[in-house]
Amino acid sequence: MSSSSTSCFTGSVLRLPSLLSPQSINQKSLLSVTGNPDRIPGNRIACKNFNFCPKASLRGNLEVTGPPASVPVRVAHELLLAGHKYLDVRTPEEFSAGRPSGAVNVPYLYKVGSGMSKNPDFVKEVSSHFRKHDEIIVGCQLGKRSMMAATDLVAAGFTGITDIAGGYASWNQNGLPTEL
Repeated sequence: MSSSSTSCFTGSVLRLPSLLSPQSINQKSLLSVTGNPDRIPGNRIACKNFNFCPKASLRGNLEVTGPPASVPVRVAHELLLAGHKYLDVRTPEEFSAGRPSGAVNVPYLYKVGSGMSKNPDFVKEVSSHFRKHDEIIVGCQLGKRSMMAATDLVAAGFTGITDIAGGYASWNQNGLPTEL
């Protein structure tokens, strides 16, 4: 951590739900979760590294740098309940077999023969459903595609991206709400 006069800290960040005000964030309220990552107490942020600078950054004194944050499915569910949007990057066939409630499907990869091919219009299609500053949780089946998709979205200028570790398989395994 830096001890400069502007109290800037660097690293990657797990974005706070928008219901927390910038005024409620301070150095003492930022913590590193060492126990159960599914439990985020009170007005605290669960992260290992963060970027905080009160004089210059994006919305709410937080700025996203580096790879997108990745959270367990139970945390993703809490973010969804707090107003984040769910982007499902699985294939249309996987999506139609079941999905988290309210999910929007934009495939990151398509099945082509016996393999997969990247959706060349992925960012453009996501942009038709979401704004660049929307709080979006990104999920797939197991967690690999969603991290690649989230990384591409951050590189394209999306600022509220959070990856879901474990994907829809973990979502189902934890008994979280789904729809067909």
